[in-house]
Amino acid sequence: MSPRPRSSDRVLVTGGGGFLGRAIVERLIARGDEVRSFSRGDYSELRESGVDVVRGDLSDAEAVGSVCDGMDVVFHVAAKAGIWGPYEDYHQANVVGTENILAACRACGVGRLVYTSSPSVVFHGRDMEGTDESAPYSETYHTHYPKTKAIAERAVLAANSQRLATVALRPHLIWGPRDNHLVPRILQRARSLRRIGAEEHKVDSVYIDNAADAHLLACDRLSPQSSIAGKAYFITNGEPRNLWDLVNGILAAADLPPVTRRVPKRVALCAATLIEAAYNLFRVRSEPRLTRFLVHELSTSHWFDISAARRDFGYKPGVSIDEGLQRLRAWLQSGSSPAITDSKKG
Repeated sequence: MSPRPRSSDRVLVTGGGGFLGRAIVERLIARGDEVRSFSRGDYSELRESGVDVVRGDLSDAEAVGSVCDGMDVVFHVAAKAGIWGPYEDYHQANVVGTENILAACRACGVGRLVYTSSPSVVFHGRDMEGTDESAPYSETYHTHYPKTKAIAERAVLAANSQRLATVALRPHLIWGPRDNHLVPRILQRARSLRRIGAEEHKVDSVYIDNAADAHLLACDRLSPQSSIAGKAYFITNGEPRNLWDLVNGILAAADLPPVTRRVPKRVALCAATLIEAAYNLFRVRSEPRLTRFLVHELSTSHWFDISAARRDFGYKPGVSIDEGLQRLRAWLQSGSSPAITDSKKG
């Protein structure tokens, strides 16, 4: 990534201690920007690298207003992810939190907002092959995360103006070293995973470095007059692969056996429906091992056309899936991830 021919920015990254947020923060620091992180947790390693670490909750409008004061740019990365839990929890974090960010940006004169969205906002439970940004939002959602992210994305794009330029990025299945979500889930459930349905399906994913680079590229191109203002973009590696080839590649990086056993999709859907009903009946807050949303995700193709991101802000994935898997293996074998130890116990 070439350096920008201008002075450094004062940048706020919400969720700066998270997987994607930290990768963005590190790039901003490396190129000389003044960075503030806003998260619920405390991250001493960020503070030691010169980041202004502020703890707080996105649903606290006053706190959000305070951390946005004096900023030139906001990367709104923080969100409540997952496939289970009360709607209100997702609404507060993803909708109210984003509304607070938008209000604070306007009040504080922030000029640019880069919002981290998700391709799931357009996922309708059927195959999506080569889908581009013309795809409409889904009319129904099987879990609260994509529903609330869609509401938030609409608000961000609608807020685009001459005073506040906004753009939404939709990275799909981010993975790599330091992943605290996708990779640990796959490793921890290695022995219970099943291929769903008889057909093979292709999916897109994005290596962490590529996802972070896309955010900075979009930020640097963003302005009220730019072609990307008020738009959403899919971000992937541009390498759709068989879903289970990718999963088994991640398992192989941890020296775990591949997933070979299958279960019919109808059986998986019936099981997921019963499990969800039981969890709802007994008000279980922990995440079920199987849900209808997960069944649909594991039994459909979902890969996307990233030509718009390539054209409009020069996005070019720099790390291939194969190279990413090699880097992931080196990280896992270094003993840096507790997930690899847990996965080999059961």
